[in-house]
Amino acid sequence: MSRTVTTVNVNGVRAAVRKGMLDWLATSSADVVCLQETRATDAELRACLDGIADAWSIVSAEPSAKGRNGVAILSRVPSVSSRIGFDEEFAESGRYLEARFAATDVDPALTVASLYLPSGEVNTERQDVKERFMASFEHHLADLAASGEQVIVGGDWNIAHTERDLKNWKGNRTKSGFLPSERAWLDALVGDGGAWVDVVRALHPEVDGPYSWWSYRGKAFDNDAGWRIDYQMCTTALAERAKEATVERAESYDARWSDHAPVTVVYR
Repeated sequence: MSRTVTTVNVNGVRAAVRKGMLDWLATSSADVVCLQETRATDAELRACLDGIADAWSIVSAEPSAKGRNGVAILSRVPSVSSRIGFDEEFAESGRYLEARFAATDVDPALTVASLYLPSGEVNTERQDVKERFMASFEHHLADLAASGEQVIVGGDWNIAHTERDLKNWKGNRTKSGFLPSERAWLDALVGDGGAWVDVVRALHPEVDGPYSWWSYRGKAFDNDAGWRIDYQMCTTALAERAKEATVERAESYDARWSDHAPVTVVYR
């Protein structure tokens, strides 16, 4: 039995719905969809998604700061439990949500998390916040991996891991999102001996990208001058079941409903 999981930063769910997000959901083959940057309260999110409520179960973590952050998980089958946050500092930030799905006759229990890791800016408080989040989240990831359960953490990680993961890597070597310390942090998670697997890279080891975010400025999308910062990281045993990975890049600039594209993985 296969499970298809998608993750996408919607860049504001109300704007995304106006631009066609619900049409995309109506044709999606996903069993679970992780959303980031909803920028909505729980009530606002449900109002936006009211038209698809019969098809999807929704759990969400609204941000404490109005109009910022916010994550959610949509699923064809309701989760049996959910968890918001992983530590005291970021519990109300609307940046992390887990949903646990019951075992079936053919599949073990599965936990899917939606992550919106902070973006940073070098030599500012924003970078300090990002690094505190990363340090705390590292411990939570270690606990999840040590549990022995099957876990997928999908989301906007706001770090391009390698030179293959952004078009203009030379021009971004000193900028947040491609700092050596941030890349080393990912190395420890998914490198040799790491407890997690970047399944898109594992399935597409020798390609540039596939990118998942493009600036709205200039011709970034048309020139495919993007960043791969949206990942599905999963525990090692589950990674063996990842058979297909696709970035659902829009056919044209005008067809985009977010500056990110959905990242979809099929686990069999």
